[in-house]
Amino acid sequence: MTTMTTGGCLCGSFRYQFDREQAISAHHCHCKDCQKVTGSGKATIIMVPTQALSTEGEISTYTVTGTDGGHVTRGFCPSCGSQLISYLEEMPATRFVKAGTLDDGSWVVVDSSFWSCSAEPWSPVDSSSPAFEKNPRM
Repeated sequence: MTTMTTGGCLCGSFRYQFDREQAISAHHCHCKDCQKVTGSGKATIIMVPTQALSTEGEISTYTVTGTDGGHVTRGFCPSCGSQLISYLEEMPATRFVKAGTLDDGSWVVVDSSFWSCSAEPWSPVDSSSPAFEKNPRM
């Protein structure tokens, strides 16, 4: 039995799917870049093997050099602006799906938080799971 999970952007022009049994883990990221792109205190991401993720539609991308020196590419809908998928050029086998874009995210369990050092007081790190000051070493 597959447990296919679907999601997409606000306007529906970009859709994706993956088998949630293949999801690696889920995390809150409190880095300043994630705060800026979400307009909130963190991004909640689900790490998915690139080969397990299928997409339909076009996304625009924007790449930055992160604080740790990695090259982060963020994919967003060119029509509605929804942040959808991101990845590190240094980790091509993994995609980071934004949990808020899932059609049903009730199954997501957050494993840890990254970048606790830049968490805002109004969006604190969840103390019930491990937290890393910056990116964990993988």
